[in-house]
Amino acid sequence: MSVVLPVFNEAGNLARLTEEIFEAAAVARCEAEVIAVDDASSDESWSVLSSLAQSDSRIRAVRHTRNCGQSAAIATGFNMARGPLVVTLDADGQNDPADLPMLLEELTDQVDAVCGVRMGRKDSWVKMISSRVGNRFRNWVTGDSIQDAGCTFRVIRREAIHELPVFNGLHRFLPTILRYQGYQVVEVPIHHRPRVWGVSKYGIGNRLWRGVADCLAMRWWRKRAIPGRRMMRDGLL
Repeated sequence: MSVVLPVFNEAGNLARLTEEIFEAAAVARCEAEVIAVDDASSDESWSVLSSLAQSDSRIRAVRHTRNCGQSAAIATGFNMARGPLVVTLDADGQNDPADLPMLLEELTDQVDAVCGVRMGRKDSWVKMISSRVGNRFRNWVTGDSIQDAGCTFRVIRREAIHELPVFNGLHRFLPTILRYQGYQVVEVPIHHRPRVWGVSKYGIGNRLWRGVADCLAMRWWRKRAIPGRRMMRDGLL
């Protein structure tokens, strides 16, 4: 499997996090590569990633020349992925890689993507309330029923990601777009850890109005979404 790790100013988290990812992959008895995409960090993230990649051939590091956002970093990782399964998670260390085997177990023949739902969140009350309100508004507008759109810890079949439209905000709507295309998406509860290094990159100010606009765009997309190739190939539509 290919683990896509979008990175922006997370230098202090990277060494331990990549180690945890490979430990979890070993428990799941699955070979893994980590594709770390540095989105033009201003700290030592690129230096750390370069060193990790030189010492471990399972780690592939690439850097954006300018900051393009988390969705762009994930899209870059998707293009580089070589495994039949693609995993995404945040580089802040709050997602616990030890949950990876559980996510993989839920990826049955009938399921195309498994998404985490953060339990016992270790975030500020402002962030949790804004997330809860945002999820409800998002589901009301899009007609979807995602419990935790802000959680990027996911396992997706590689054949599904190549049909995703790339735009700023994709990572928040990825499960919804997959469902619009006819793919089966399930959610499972996962652990959430406190941040031990660095600061959060998101808040109400940089998500509110963009999120509203994106939700309206998803209503337009729902009417024009083309079924995924697997759906047509398997005769499910």
